[in-house]
Amino acid sequence: MYEPKPIDTSDVILSKEIISLTEKIAENVHDIWAAGKITEGWTYGIEKNSTMKTTPCLVPYSELPESEKEYDRNTAMETIKLIVKLGYQIRK
Repeated sequence: MYEPKPIDTSDVILSKEIISLTEKIAENVHDIWAAGKITEGWTYGIEKNSTMKTTPCLVPYSELPESEKEYDRNTAMETIKLIVKLGYQIRK
């Protein structure tokens, strides 16, 4: 049985500047996901339907419901924290 064991990043403190980067990464994550779905033949639809390949999430990031944005933000934030936890530095 699969038991996910993500690296604990709860002790990582990020600067405000790096935290602000999270939203841009989240938007890009969504755009990459959407481009992949479109390439696979998915289109916008009011309801997600795997058979018809429709999803209501094929919209610009700004139009996503907050719950969907939070998923992308969490992915971005945890990725940044992992980078820092592993000893890398993020500089502008």
